[in-house]
Amino acid sequence: MDDTVRASAARAQRSPAVEKGARLGYAASGLLHLLLGWLALQLVLGHAATADQTGALAALAATGLGKALLWILLVGFVLLAVWQLAEAVARRGRKRVTPAAKAVVYLALGWMAFRVLHGAATSGNQQSAGTAATLMSHPGGRPAVGVVGVLIVGVGLHHLVKGFGARFLADLREHPGRWVVAAGRLGYVAKGIALLLVGGLFVTAAVTADPQKAQGLDGALRTLLRLLLGRLALTVVAVGFAAYGVYSFARARYARV
Repeated sequence: MDDTVRASAARAQRSPAVEKGARLGYAASGLLHLLLGWLALQLVLGHAATADQTGALAALAATGLGKALLWILLVGFVLLAVWQLAEAVARRGRKRVTPAAKAVVYLALGWMAFRVLHGAATSGNQQSAGTAATLMSHPGGRPAVGVVGVLIVGVGLHHLVKGFGARFLADLREHPGRWVVAAGRLGYVAKGIALLLVGGLFVTAAVTADPQKAQGLDGALRTLLRLLLGRLALTVVAVGFAAYGVYSFARARYARV
């Protein structure tokens, strides 16, 4: 039965509709990261902005055309999640973990887009603090929050290694050109730095028993801004997010799907 299920998942992956949906999802990720880069730059310039995924999607939904694009993004995220789920089912053992985790991420982005469209979204900072508070309300909650932070730090380190070593090229069916490779390097490194900060804030929340210190991307970027040379560092990260957006558009064309 397990072999039959894996064979069915593999056939689903090869479906033209699922393949095109996955590529649409990568393009949706590209637009999202361009918006994140722009919002992060607004923080550098001292403007009011919520520099996280919810803020980016809300900014897109502020106009009629943007709202129509947001529906396309929602569909793209969901279809890419479907492709990742099929990938997870088609694989064996521990190889299932990565595509399954990615499927959860893209489903969460799709759900976030849906909530933004219906005016019910909450910021990443609120979600992170709320999650930490819920965990800490149970026995063993503080260590659990710390574990979440360590896991996020691990993902951040993975992004750094993937960026510096250009390991993301293994995700592509052919070489996309040196400028896309440069964008991918900078983009993965920027995302890695942001994730390290988010993870560090969760660990801090666990150590201090203060769930409000667990923050999302917006809180992490504001923390970076307060550091020595913070404006310069945040500018680099903002450009990195935009670069990842460029890479994602290229990935929509060159990805192995």
